[in-house]
Amino acid sequence: QVQLVESGGGLVQTGGSLRLSCATSGSIFAISAMGWYRQAPGKQRELVATISGGSTNYADSVKGRFTISRDNAKNTVYLQMNNLKPEDTAVYHCNARSAIFQYWGQGTQVTVSS
Repeated sequence: QVQLVESGGGLVQTGGSLRLSCATSGSIFAISAMGWYRQAPGKQRELVATISGGSTNYADSVKGRFTISRDNAKNTVYLQMNNLKPEDTAVYHCNARSAIFQYWGQGTQVTVSS
């Protein structure tokens, strides 16, 4: 089992920045990739960014604005979000994948005001 706890969401104005954190615990040795997804009201959950080994991947809508990183010593994955836009408003969920399972955090709300 893997436990994921997100933090760092909040209310920010357009153009502002936030950094989300995802603290992991449990059987983290089995994790092969981690990522951030988001779900806005009335919309499907969508990929924001993933990190696996030294490789990262981003949704086109966040490229150049968001950066995913991980601190292995702290078992934490981060999502630095700059130049936020109202369309970034959503609940952001941390995701961890092993060879067999995937795990989700409870989510953290990000609201960008115009």
